[in-house]
Amino acid sequence: MNKRQLIQTFLAASALSFGLGTAHAQTTPIKFQLDWRFEGPGAFFTHPAAKGYFKASGLDVTVDAGNGSGGAVTRVASGAYDMGFADLAALMEFHANNPDSPNKPVAVMMVYNNTPASVMALKKSGITKPADLTGKKLGAPVFDAGRRSFPIFAKANNVGAVNWTAMDPTLRETMLMRGDIDAITGFTFTSLLNLEARGAKTADVVILPYPEFGVKLYGNAIIVSPKLIKENPAAVKAFLLAFTKGAKEVIASPAVAIESIKARDGIVNSELETRRLKLAIDTVVNTPDARAEGFGQINAGRLSLMASQVSDAFATKTRVNPDAVWNGSLLPTAAELNILRK
Repeated sequence: MNKRQLIQTFLAASALSFGLGTAHAQTTPIKFQLDWRFEGPGAFFTHPAAKGYFKASGLDVTVDAGNGSGGAVTRVASGAYDMGFADLAALMEFHANNPDSPNKPVAVMMVYNNTPASVMALKKSGITKPADLTGKKLGAPVFDAGRRSFPIFAKANNVGAVNWTAMDPTLRETMLMRGDIDAITGFTFTSLLNLEARGAKTADVVILPYPEFGVKLYGNAIIVSPKLIKENPAAVKAFLLAFTKGAKEVIASPAVAIESIKARDGIVNSELETRRLKLAIDTVVNTPDARAEGFGQINAGRLSLMASQVSDAFATKTRVNPDAVWNGSLLPTAAELNILRK
């Protein structure tokens, strides 16, 4: 072997030893869009990223904060992001209103088996049940998931006409506290803690969760660009398996998982966000419905009913096709998804 061959052999060996060989070349970059800011529930994604579970699966995952489910859906549809986290109703609405869009995202894993939406009021309002909302002044941002699906809640509970007031998300709970509105819609784990931060006691807040009042809508799911599914289904499968591994740890140790949120946004209150995460786990992730259907999975009949309800409530251009919005073929095995505890 001459000197030149020796140098080439040495360089090849060095590249392999430093991870510059085939494995490195196959690392797949994935841009992931959250539905909201870096708050407690976001730990489901920041934790596996911080623990290196995505990286160990051959993925280079970037997790970015969001500003609503609608934005997450459109950004994945535009190709700006490969995957995201969004309310299934928002995904259904996009599909039905954009039938000719070439890159409609698809839900591949259910995370919030129940919608986090609820109606909240202060006890002093006299509101104790859905029927009491008839004729009252309700407030929420126009894009709020609870407000958009309120017609489904109203129909299920014989609620008459209500008067809506729109506002910026940051003013919703403040306006309720001031008495400008009688009730609000919002995610329970968001609005309840926001009300507490504005001086309300939990005992003084009336909470009417949609799932407890006949509205069995699914909540947030992991969504994927169909382009990525077609070109690299193995990457999607690897993501979901790494996510599941992280989710099991998040459910078991929320306080530990919040450290990954704190690392992304240093000004967050770790104690508050741990409470928010625990609320999310208890109310929409580790629920009786989720345990019955299996973490990450859906019930076909329930999905079809939701598609019909969203078509009606959102007055979509075309009817929602449940088969077009869901693809469960890339999920981990049932044994790997068995992470929920009673």
